[in-house]
Amino acid sequence: MEYIKTRTIMTKSDKGDRFFGIDYHMNLYKGCNYGCIYCEARSEVFHIDDFDKIKVKENALKILEKELSSKNFKGVVSFGTLSDPYNKEEKDLKLTRGALKLIKKYGFGVSIDTKSDLILRDIDLLKEINKHNNVIIKISICTNNEEISRKIEPNVISVKKRLNILKVLNENGIFAGVLLMPVLPFITDNEDNIKACVYAAYKNKAKFIFTRMNLSLRTKSREYYYENIDKIYKNLSNDYKKVYEKNTFCTPLRYKSILESFVNECNKYHLLCDMSEIINAYKKIIPSTHQISLF
Repeated sequence: MEYIKTRTIMTKSDKGDRFFGIDYHMNLYKGCNYGCIYCEARSEVFHIDDFDKIKVKENALKILEKELSSKNFKGVVSFGTLSDPYNKEEKDLKLTRGALKLIKKYGFGVSIDTKSDLILRDIDLLKEINKHNNVIIKISICTNNEEISRKIEPNVISVKKRLNILKVLNENGIFAGVLLMPVLPFITDNEDNIKACVYAAYKNKAKFIFTRMNLSLRTKSREYYYENIDKIYKNLSNDYKKVYEKNTFCTPLRYKSILESFVNECNKYHLLCDMSEIINAYKKIIPSTHQISLF
């Protein structure tokens, strides 16, 4: 295991309530060993070298406790934007569980993005945090087709198992839903796949399903994606280059009709899909320690 030095763990969100009501960002790990060929975090803008190897931030919990204890505003702390907090090393290291204990201790809320059912290990802490602050869990899927999933995200548990996480969490009173991201042009950007994902979310008691309906291809992540997509679908990168070579965000060719179909399906099954509505549905508690001075 490689340990890296760091001075800080938490950073204040610059998006505020515009993205899932997140107030602070946090990553205890660097890198990811899930092998998803589309991962945006591979991009050079995030400065994560040797991305497929997990690195641990040295003294992470000690630094985190110091930061949590110094904050007056007990907002929502986000895990998992650059590295899944339930990667394969977490089972033994338990850094994420330790962080949740500290979040509970200091009265903060939590937002977690993950593809792992290891999160169910920590359902006891999530329920305790949920009693006093806000909790939202986002389970990432990009297709309901298991065969495609195995090809493009080879080290991740099955889609069926990921969807079952939603059912268990929501049955335990935890606000949980789906991140339908990314949507891959020429592969998952079709109405059948979108409809199947929405229906599967509904059947597993998801409260919401959110998508940006695109694929991010920045420098480094683009090259990695092209190299690996051609191993799965011969010469498919040529189609990307013809259509998206100058695009950072690649939206489906039939974007409007697919998005319309997505929204209609969500409305059909009473699933939230609008960001502001999702935030309003889960973020009901404003901690009393947050006061605005008028003078």
